[in-house]
Amino acid sequence: MKKIFVAGHNGMVGSAIVRKLKGMEFPYSVVTRDRCELDLTRQQDVEEFFKNEKVDQVYVASAKVGGIYANNEYPADFIYQNLMIQANIIHSAYVSGVRQLLFLGSSCIYPKLCDQPMKEASLLTGKLEPTNEPYAIAKIAGIKLCESYNRQYGCDYRSLMPTNLYGENDNFHSENSHVIPALMRRIHEAKLAEDSSVVVWGTGTPKREFLHVDDLANAAVHIMNVDKKEYDQHVSPMSSHINVGTGIDCSISELAQSIAKVVGYHGKVIFDSTKPDGAPRKLLDISKLNALGWSPSIKLEAGLRSTYEWFLEKESQIRI
Repeated sequence: MKKIFVAGHNGMVGSAIVRKLKGMEFPYSVVTRDRCELDLTRQQDVEEFFKNEKVDQVYVASAKVGGIYANNEYPADFIYQNLMIQANIIHSAYVSGVRQLLFLGSSCIYPKLCDQPMKEASLLTGKLEPTNEPYAIAKIAGIKLCESYNRQYGCDYRSLMPTNLYGENDNFHSENSHVIPALMRRIHEAKLAEDSSVVVWGTGTPKREFLHVDDLANAAVHIMNVDKKEYDQHVSPMSSHINVGTGIDCSISELAQSIAKVVGYHGKVIFDSTKPDGAPRKLLDISKLNALGWSPSIKLEAGLRSTYEWFLEKESQIRI
């Protein structure tokens, strides 16, 4: 029976991958470890885990993540923890004989002023967005680790670069969350307080692309299991990562209005232009992913509604 290790199974991405795998009909077992059981930043612990478990496939979904505020406040944490996690997993996977591995990165790997939509070939062609540069550099290193182990050792280690994610098990923390959960929480609280207005960071003009985490999980499992010959037809050893997105973006202002509609908030949305915007636009070119037989299925409004329903159900348990 095939053994599949999902690193970061308690996170938004990892839990979605586990849900996807458990809904499939083939002989396998999913291996997981809580942070208290396995510290992925500790090399010796990770080496021992792989030596003992002898897994066949690995999904690297474990990462320290956060929004603009968190990236600005904790840059050392973001670069150190992510570098250590992915280096330990990828190297230990190779040493223990794992032939198939999928590394999950982020669209922030691309230059701040990248041509739109962003193609995989745009990697390392310009300066990164300063607010999340340490995190982006760590993710770029993860891509290059996979490429290097493929080139030197003949491994089949693949990388997916998803756009902005949202959905079940997202982080709704008041300071460390990404844009959709941050807006959803803020607008939800404004509705409960019957506030006449709600303030949103930035000008509202930047455009972003959003992908439901269940779509990402579907894409991850699909790409992991694409035949290597077919996969190699669409990637090169020096540019082996693949973008995952919807191919559609919207402004932060439009997003805020959509969330207000889903939440049922009828007050005004006011933008605080003294707060940072980040990159002006981030839209991924997903032609490689489409050529490999996958496209997203969850529309933004439907995804926002299901996310808000999950939030309401879990609100008392969520750290906000």
